[in-house]
Amino acid sequence: MILSFNVMQTVGFAILVFLVGKFIRTKVKFFQTFCVPAPVIGGFLFAIIRFVLALTGLCTFVFDNTLKDPFMMVFFTSIGVGADLDTLKKGGKGFVYFLLVATFLVIFQDVLGIFMCKVIGVDSLLGLICGSVTMVGGHGSAGAWGSTFEEHGLFNASTFCMAAATFGVIMGSVIGGPIGSMLIRRNHLAKPTYNDSSENNVLESLEKVNAGASYKELVPLNAFDFVKVLGLIFISVGLGSILQVLIKNNVSILGNPLSLPSYVTAMILAGIFVNTIGKKGSKFAVDERANSICGDVGLNIFLVMALIDINLLDLKDVAGIMLVVLLAQTVLMAVYAYFINYWVMGRNYDAAVLSGGLCGFGMGATYNGIANMDSITERFGPSPKAYFVLPMVGAFAIDIINSLSITVFLNIAQNFR
Repeated sequence: MILSFNVMQTVGFAILVFLVGKFIRTKVKFFQTFCVPAPVIGGFLFAIIRFVLALTGLCTFVFDNTLKDPFMMVFFTSIGVGADLDTLKKGGKGFVYFLLVATFLVIFQDVLGIFMCKVIGVDSLLGLICGSVTMVGGHGSAGAWGSTFEEHGLFNASTFCMAAATFGVIMGSVIGGPIGSMLIRRNHLAKPTYNDSSENNVLESLEKVNAGASYKELVPLNAFDFVKVLGLIFISVGLGSILQVLIKNNVSILGNPLSLPSYVTAMILAGIFVNTIGKKGSKFAVDERANSICGDVGLNIFLVMALIDINLLDLKDVAGIMLVVLLAQTVLMAVYAYFINYWVMGRNYDAAVLSGGLCGFGMGATYNGIANMDSITERFGPSPKAYFVLPMVGAFAIDIINSLSITVFLNIAQNFR
């Protein structure tokens, strides 16, 4: 039996799968502990069911994924819409240092992945998938880049991406708490008192954010707020496709045309707009809450649509190789967080908390990093500086840097195939 879904039925079914995942997450402590996203839970559950039904010959599914990429574009472009440089400046030196730490982590993950696959003797693109595409990038980046890798000749890349991203989410959550706790105990770190000026600036910024949140609760969103955000997103996407072609025709790396994904150019254009004529306070500014909601909707539906359409049987030939590379990435993450991040961020209590957060952030997503920090601060005390810096880097800055890094290494990796 073949079950075929048209474009609207596919989206409706994807939303149902998301709701199932959300329900399961509230009932299973394992998923809560490791911050596994609801779309991933529901999507992989259906992928398993689909695999069993296909294997037994009972039923096959055919989905119309026409709207999958548009939902993906909404999510990633919303990151560019949220890239407000004035907000980033409030992070001060801590933000700059942590951004540099995260940037070099992206590079190391890609180099390690490509190097290991080259040594093993498999396609270097698989190493890049097991690098920052799915580690720092998480499921959102994994879903977005899968089709790009398939266009470059790596079959079943979308399935590989989702599997690697799920591994990263779990392992990043497993090692984060122990690393942060170990640093605090071994170095006898006490929680900070926040007496110096830079730390007071962080606390003042957090107080302003909280005050702003209470004010916004009194000002409801309306339809026009969403129309403005969606208008900016779709205009950025449209102009971004033009910019994408211009870059590809005029810029090259090692002799290969620089092929940026369309969502990267859309993110860049949206970011330029919100930091120029669309700055906060201007009549062209968009509501950050409406943008956040649009981005969340785009990400959740896109992820489920990507996951329900994967074939787990495609993993059988590369599962062992991927596991070796991903375990190496886990070791890299642990060593990098314990030594490099802790040293760069100041070798103090905040640095230890951030090291634990970096493990979740560097192998999953921002909320995994925050969950790791929650487990550390619940036992040892608060770290407002860590909670201020990590989300700022994870919210949008690292996504743009990661996308550019993947593009560069994708062009480089093709020369090692």
